[in-house]
Amino acid sequence: MMMAFGMFVFSLPTVAYQSLRRQTDWRHASNARMGAAPAYQYVGPGDDTITLSGWVAPELIGSTGSLELLRRMAETGKAYMLVDGSGTVYGAYVLLDIGEDQSLFYVTGQARRVEFTINLRRVDASRARTLLGDLQLPIGIMDGSVADWGLS
Repeated sequence: MMMAFGMFVFSLPTVAYQSLRRQTDWRHASNARMGAAPAYQYVGPGDDTITLSGWVAPELIGSTGSLELLRRMAETGKAYMLVDGSGTVYGAYVLLDIGEDQSLFYVTGQARRVEFTINLRRVDASRARTLLGDLQLPIGIMDGSVADWGLS
């Protein structure tokens, strides 16, 4: 397991990212002053975003169905806990967007290579959903293979 986003596990059978970029901001309010440089005051933490990028080759590694599952999770509008494989808890994150570039097509139009970018933003931990709660996904068959999840 590379990382878990709620019940979704980033790994070789699902979606394995090749790069992780984290951007953390802190907010400083400014106040213009006559004849002097602006005064700044620290007002708290700002955005904390994580960008995961990589590629999937469905015939070799990963599954495009996993990207569809992440889209379904994003459509709930809920926050999910983000934990990496070493046990580091990042906190509650929402999925902002998924970018996808398909290439190397079969004659049927199915891509043999799909590059992806996933953007997550940290939110208040109280927004995180319960572990299973109202999850309307096929938990019983989440065994690493998404071929039979019906996510077409």
